[in-house]
Amino acid sequence: MVLPTTALTISPTTGIHNWFPDGELNMSYNALDRQVDDGRGDQVAIAYHSSVGGNSRSLTYRKLLEDVSRFAGGLRELGVEKGDRVLLYMPMVPESAVAMLACSRIGAVHSVVFGGFAAKELAVRISDAEPKVIVTADCGLERDKCIPYMEAINSAIELASCDEPKVIVLRRPEGAERGIKYEMKDRDHDFLETVEKSQPVEPVPLNANDPLYTIYTSGTTGDPKGVLRDNSHAVHLKYSMSSYYSTFPGETFFAASDIGWVVGHSYIVYAPLLQGCTSVLFEGKPVGTPDAGEYWRVIEKYKVSAMFTAPTALRAIRRDDPNSEHLPEHDISSLRACFVAGERADPDTIRHFEETLGIPVVDHWWQTESGSPMCGVQFEDVGTVGGSCGLPLPGFDIQVLDPYTKQQVTEPGVLGSIAIKLPLPPGFMTTLFNNNDRYKKSYLEAFPGYYDAGDAGMLDRNGYIHIMERTDDAINVAGHRISTGLLEETVLRHPNIPECAVIGVNDDLKGVVPVALFIVSGDREGGGDVKDEVIELVREYVGPVAAMRTAIEVQALPKTRSGKILRQVIRKIANGEEYKLPGTIEDASVVDGILEVFPEGWRGK
Repeated sequence: MVLPTTALTISPTTGIHNWFPDGELNMSYNALDRQVDDGRGDQVAIAYHSSVGGNSRSLTYRKLLEDVSRFAGGLRELGVEKGDRVLLYMPMVPESAVAMLACSRIGAVHSVVFGGFAAKELAVRISDAEPKVIVTADCGLERDKCIPYMEAINSAIELASCDEPKVIVLRRPEGAERGIKYEMKDRDHDFLETVEKSQPVEPVPLNANDPLYTIYTSGTTGDPKGVLRDNSHAVHLKYSMSSYYSTFPGETFFAASDIGWVVGHSYIVYAPLLQGCTSVLFEGKPVGTPDAGEYWRVIEKYKVSAMFTAPTALRAIRRDDPNSEHLPEHDISSLRACFVAGERADPDTIRHFEETLGIPVVDHWWQTESGSPMCGVQFEDVGTVGGSCGLPLPGFDIQVLDPYTKQQVTEPGVLGSIAIKLPLPPGFMTTLFNNNDRYKKSYLEAFPGYYDAGDAGMLDRNGYIHIMERTDDAINVAGHRISTGLLEETVLRHPNIPECAVIGVNDDLKGVVPVALFIVSGDREGGGDVKDEVIELVREYVGPVAAMRTAIEVQALPKTRSGKILRQVIRKIANGEEYKLPGTIEDASVVDGILEVFPEGWRGK
């Protein structure tokens, strides 16, 4: 490691910022070698808990270091060098973390794509990344089915417009048990044999600005953007574990996410290991694998100190177990805080789980682009604030700007665009992979001197930030700018509605009117009409200005695999516009129900 003498440089032409440009480090060394040298070799580094496969196991720091070093050697034997790309198409298994850390060990740039992505979407990412090697598995597991990965891999490689990569395949015993029998091709290599037979390699010194990974996120057009992050990311990740998540060496951190999301990169693989923690790698769902008490089992089993999940997961648990009957069966006394992010957490859900769990449930805000939290509450000092993601964290000057005048909005309750004053801190995306022009256009042009977050929000009277929705989701009703996030928060006040989405539908008179889609829980109370009750709630808490006249019960809402509701897709369907389903959609069949709700010519009638 070489300590830097320069803190920051910024390109005047591209806007790209480089932190610690003459410093050197290696993420794999800091996550593994350093921990073993400090006496943590026998501590569990990764606690793998599978609710769908049953083959849970743990890897110590010493074992993880050995596997990572050997797999890195195997990649090098296949011709992978510093700067080359390696694409991962993996389930939630420890070998996924091994592959990511092995890439960072030799300076290869990993690009993780959700296991289970359709071949066409996967091919787009292969074509963009041009990987030398693809690391995959023969299958992914769900509660009641086995997903064959190699069909998608083989089809995607044929569709991709780049040289054919070599493929390393993890053959899972659960796949064989469920009838998956993949015949290896000449280009294929066995994952476990690669680890067993390869010579271990030492970590390569890397410049702080050498790329660490790319991760693809869909823009408003649905076209994937390859967010590029460099090795300075280690600084902010390590800092956040102590200063924000309050989780310390030797403790257990549980991020109930997927390595396909940025949360999995940052807080399953990298940050907990940089901090010397045990990281829980969870393969399952918050409900249904087997029930709504699975999170509490994990917390009890691994003595989790802090956990991270999505508001949608908590709402699903509450929907399936409204009286928290599973909770008393488990000892969760080790848990000090539950952090939520990914989409806005409504105050009612926060209050319910704070009362149920007896700990702070802390909403905070960040994005794929930031790689770590940008805004949060120091819950140990001031407690949580319902509906707010708190105050800007160190390194972030977050402001609410008027989208028309570009001026700062300081009046409480006035909706504006969320922007971050430049420069951005270490670990933030540096640019888009192979596309500096799109980076500037997407993030830097709307508000000169600022990063445009693409989110709409406002301040409360205490200066706390409330992120309400994506900028595109805010609606103008007869000249009044209204937050769909506020409307959803109001709908969720209904005791029998665990999930909802509010969209803007075109209207000849008012321009746009809000329409609420909601799910009713099974334990419906009373005999009133839920639709009428929803409309009355909005009238009472938001006012007649919201002009909500339509509320529709649905069986399910289309979501991404991280739990984000696809509001833009619903809105386009309602307005009769063309739409594109993102590759991250969890269940495309749910869209059929939305099409039935909004048949052609519906237009709010």
